Formats: sequence, structure tokens, C-alpha cells
Amino acid sequence: MDTQKSRMSSKGSFDAAVTNLYPTRKQSLIEDSHRDSVVSNGSVDLTSLPSCESDDVFPDEYEGENNVDAEKKKQCVTFTAKDDLGFASLTHALRIFEKCQMKVTHVESRSRNNNVEFLVECETRSGWYKVLPKNLKQVVNNVTIHRKDAIQRIPWFPRKITDLDKCNHLMSHFEPDLDQDHPGYSDKEYRDRRKNIAEIAFKFRHGHQIPRVEYTEEETKTWKHVYTTLKDLFPTHACKEHINVFKILEKEGLYSPDKIPQLEDVSNFLKHQSGFQLRPAGGLLSARDFLASLAFRVFQCTQYVRHCTSPMHTPEPDCCHELLGHVPMLADPEFAQFSQEIGIASLGVSDEDITKLSTVYWFTVEFGLCKEGASTKAYGAGLLSAYGELKFALSDEPEQRMFEPSVVAVQEYQDQTYQPIYYVTQSFEKAKAQMRQFVSNMNRPVQLRYNPFTQSIEVLENISTVGRLLKDVKNELDTLMSVCERLA
Repeated sequence: MDTQKSRMSSKGSFDAAVTNLYPTRKQSLIEDSHRDSVVSNGSVDLTSLPSCESDDVFPDEYEGENNVDAEKKKQCVTFTAKDDLGFASLTHALRIFEKCQMKVTHVESRSRNNNVEFLVECETRSGWYKVLPKNLKQVVNNVTIHRKDAIQRIPWFPRKITDLDKCNHLMSHFEPDLDQDHPGYSDKEYRDRRKNIAEIAFKFRHGHQIPRVEYTEEETKTWKHVYTTLKDLFPTHACKEHINVFKILEKEGLYSPDKIPQLEDVSNFLKHQSGFQLRPAGGLLSARDFLASLAFRVFQCTQYVRHCTSPMHTPEPDCCHELLGHVPMLADPEFAQFSQEIGIASLGVSDEDITKLSTVYWFTVEFGLCKEGASTKAYGAGLLSAYGELKFALSDEPEQRMFEPSVVAVQEYQDQTYQPIYYVTQSFEKAKAQMRQFVSNMNRPVQLRYNPFTQSIEVLENISTVGRLLKDVKNELDTLMSVCERLA
């Protein structure tokens, strides 16, 4: 068997994650944060709190409003302490809630980036929630109002590219120390080598250069065997996008059979080609962590080499799989966009939807086929880095079906042998359109977009954020219209 494993587990939960030296991040304020603020059974007693010292800004038409027939609304409000006041900011904020006739039912806090972040659940009658943000901003920072049910459902996800430093949860299923079927299980020297290389990933922080690995003669020999064997198949079996980029990588001296490429060099190449970049991974990642990285155009990539006794098979991703299978495809702008959109779709969704998205990823990015005229070619990295399965997938033996995300998402797959079914896309452009339609039907509590200028995820939950986005789109359209007029 020479099929490749996906670098992520399809399970969305963190139950099977291997404990490492880095603390587990919080999934959400409600679910996981340390509850070290005032919480009571029904409400917080505001009568014992001191008066707010800042000037109150309440419009006259709201003062004294007490319409018992008004509809009650449940709100979740998050904000951060102002001017490094810490928990003292909570006192001032709660006075604002009292002024706005809001019944506070839950208060929660956590330390975040050398500041304190608060979440307040409350009930209010219609009208008052409209003036709350304006008044809260007098005493705290970063005020955001959420739907209560949305906040409770959303698992933690990275908002900034630096948050990917927390997305390194490994799955134990195929580790050589734990899997008796792993080719390196009985080789202590190999297992120690794996641990040393994986330690690079655990210590890595965004913005740093990826440390270089001095590969051994044996590792380079394994790389050469895989490289030369697969390269003979690429002209007849790989898609044109993969072939074109592979030639560029060789021409620029990054790829050769005699030297294993360094991730830092390949990452710089990808940035210029498609905006993607690499960061080292310690092994098989949880699906949620791996997909979240794609949302930022970051590909988590292993640096270790498969065991020398099994050069054409690895039970989990290694650098042969990553560099020969994934990297040439990620350098293609169209495919890079397809990969990023899967990543963005994964942010904040349920474990069930994570499983669906990782299954789609499996049958596309890992084991996907595509049409090139009358021919069918491979673009999935699991195929392009596995000699035997690449030949098998394009033979008459397996079943080939047209790609449809809603069907693919619930298709069972094989991770121990060749796939009995492969899915064929007409084009990456069409696949993107199909994925967008599929994601739009998911029960997504919030709408998100990636901001390439700040390398952050924006939550589209208020008019001002959507308005800024519309202005950006209008500017882009104006530029395109101007170019079209000149070319006409």
C-alpha cells in the first residue's frame, strides 16, 4: 500500500489531541474561559456597585423608559478593559448596563494579549440595545454586540495570523511511537529523529524564519527514490498546473533529486506565486487546526522524512508528500483560492461541519481528479506523491464520479488502502463556485472574510464593517471599469 494520509484528522473535536508543551487555547468565552468575574444564579446585583465616574451620555428620549409591554431581547456583549484598568472597567461598564435598563444574567472574563476581555449576557426591552454600544465606548474598548445563541455555538477560531501559533494540536493515531503498524515503530533512532524535527514546529512562532534541517544521507536517499519514481509519472498522470510549477521549481534550483528542499526557501517561492506560505507542523494535525490555517493562506507542512524501509508509503504526511504533492498545486493562484475558501468555511462551524469539510478536502486537495479536455488527470497531493495509487486512480479499476460537494461531504473514504471512488472536477473555477454554494447552506452563525492587508479574519456583523467592505469592492470595480474603457 502506498496511499498517503491527509495531514489532518477528520474529527472536529479536540478529545484525541496529543498533549504538548503549549497550553490548550480557549474555544470560546462561554465554554472555556476561567470564570473569575461576578456570576450569580439570575442576575448581578448592581445596587452595590459604585457610580460610574465618566460622563453619562444618554439621549433624553430614553431616560425613564419603562414600557412593560416591550419585547425582551437577549444580547451578548463583548468588550475589553480601557486604559489598562483591568477589572475596574467592569464596574464602569455594569453601571452603563444599569442605566440602559438591562438585566445582566452572566458576566465572564479572560486575560487576552496583556488585557482583560469581558463577555456580558443580558436581557433588555426593545430600544435600549441601540444606545448601549455608544455609551459603553465611553468606559471600555472594542465593544461588540452578538446574538446570544451565536456566541454559544461558535468554537474558538484564529482571528489573526499570529493566532496560528495556537493551532498545533496533533493527533496520535499515526505517530510512530504509538502505531505498531508504522514502518518506524521498532526503530528508536528514527523515532528520536522524528521528535527532534517535530520540536522545530512546536517552538516556531509566526514571523520567524523556518529553521533549516540538516538531512542525513539516508533521508536524502529516500527523497531521491521517491522524487525520481514519481517524476516519471507526472507527464502522463499529473494535471498541467502541477507540471508547470514543478518545472519552475526545478529551473529555480529549489527542487532536485539530490537535495531535500528547505521549507523557508519553498515558502518564499509560494508567497511570490500565490500568496501562500508554509509553517512547520509536528505531525498529523486536528482537522480544525489545519483547515483554519488555510484560511490565512498558510499551509502547515511537516519537515521529517518517511522511514527508509518504506520509501513509497507513509501512514502520515511527511515532507515528500508535502513538497512533491501539495506545494506545486498551492503555487497555482486558482487552486490556492480554492484551498483558502475551504479554510475560511471551516472557521467557527460545528464539529459535524468540520467533518464534512475535511471529507471534501480529502476527496479534492488530497485525492482529487480533474478534466483536461478528454483526459482525466490528478491534482490531489495524496495521489501525486504516491506512485501506486496515482496509477490506480487513473486506471479502469476504481469508480470515477463527478464532483458534487454535498455528496462528497458524506462519502466514506479509505485511509488504509486505495480509494474505491474518486471525484472528478471540471475545473477549479467551477469547484470554487460549487463549494461556495455548499458552504452557503451550512448553519453558519456568523459571516467571515479574510482581510489580506491585515492578515486577519473580519466578522461581518454590523453595518460599519459591511460598509467598509462595500467601499473596497466599489473601488476595485471602478478600477476594472476604467481599465475596460481604455482597452475598448
